[in-house]
Amino acid sequence: MKGLGLHTGNEVSLRVLPAAPNAGITFVRNTKNGPVEIPANITSVPQGKESQRNTTLMSGDVSIHTVEHLLAACYGLQIDNLTIELSGNETPEPSAGSYETYVNTFKDIGLVNQGIPCDFLEIDRPVSHVEDGVELFAVPSDRFRVSFTIQYANRHIGTQYATFDVTPEVFEKEISPARTFVLSEDIENLRGMGLIRGGSLENAIVFDDDGVVNKDLLRFPDECVRHKVLDLIGDLSLVGQPIKGHVHAVKSGHTSNLKFVRKLWDLKETRKRTFGVPAHGVWDINAVMQILPHRYPFLLVDRIMEVEDKKRVVGIKNVTINEPFFAGHFPGHPIMPAVLIIEAMAQVGGLLLLNTVDNPLNYLVYFTRIDKAKFRKPVLPGDQLRFELELVAFKLRVCKMKGLAYVGEDLVAEAELLANIVDR
Repeated sequence: MKGLGLHTGNEVSLRVLPAAPNAGITFVRNTKNGPVEIPANITSVPQGKESQRNTTLMSGDVSIHTVEHLLAACYGLQIDNLTIELSGNETPEPSAGSYETYVNTFKDIGLVNQGIPCDFLEIDRPVSHVEDGVELFAVPSDRFRVSFTIQYANRHIGTQYATFDVTPEVFEKEISPARTFVLSEDIENLRGMGLIRGGSLENAIVFDDDGVVNKDLLRFPDECVRHKVLDLIGDLSLVGQPIKGHVHAVKSGHTSNLKFVRKLWDLKETRKRTFGVPAHGVWDINAVMQILPHRYPFLLVDRIMEVEDKKRVVGIKNVTINEPFFAGHFPGHPIMPAVLIIEAMAQVGGLLLLNTVDNPLNYLVYFTRIDKAKFRKPVLPGDQLRFELELVAFKLRVCKMKGLAYVGEDLVAEAELLANIVDR
């Protein structure tokens, strides 16, 4: 993309590239001394240098201004891993001021599920920031929700309130079209500060005492507060991982947003994940339990070693003498029941299937048929079962998989499984 920076007015070109799983979002600013990488997280905002009018990331004396709109589009579409190259010091502003431009461009190019479950920052206790009449706080919720209240003396803006459960669909239709706005009385002062040099009636709403200066009508009656929601989402993305919680904001701007984000970052750092998904793509038992509903004594997957989205999965079950079924199958001659080998195979396949849907906790996998099951060798305590499943067909939440079970290099079982993905 090419365009003008909203505040600097400089012409800038932007190029977006894919990034590896768990790489996060990184800006690369091309300078005369070579490229400079700036991670899109709160550590790239020097403490005490938060700007009220935009969000600026820095590395040394290299800066990138007004990143919040592009980052909001990424967050809204659930894009976690990107490299963003910039020729200048600000992201380009869409000419019509609508961040649907970012959304539509991403959608046209296409998004890829990289096969690794997302690690959320789950708000399990209230977190707040209160300063000079501004309030920000986050409380527990089973989804990402944003509520915002603004209050302006200009009667054409006045007090506005909006709340959204932020999904890609909601972001695209209800939030991304909302333009930035300014009061006419502030324009000269802002330009004197070197700001809004790329602003115009084409990409921003201007209000005076008589109402909207632009010829175009408002896109929403509460377009101003919706843009504030967009700004907040972009700033919250600097936590570096998706949030599961309800964030409330009252009269907040970028300065207070970023101070609040710093508190969320500190919360994340104090937890210092003891589980999750390493960069090479292995899902440990904690990641498995985030998706599968099964629990002791019927959780029969210990680790997922490989995932190719909508293609194949490789999982591990460690078989120990402590398995409860060995008490009766058979005393003095412990053998893992064949039906539980198939169950473990099905659970590994279920992880592959649940990984194909958004919000997997809202779904279950029901297996409806088992075909061509064969059991070639007994599975004993001390064995490690390796399951390899391939997705043969997938249509309208109905899927067929072919599964193989190995101990070492020996094939011990195989089957074809038919399953449905259903609402929980």
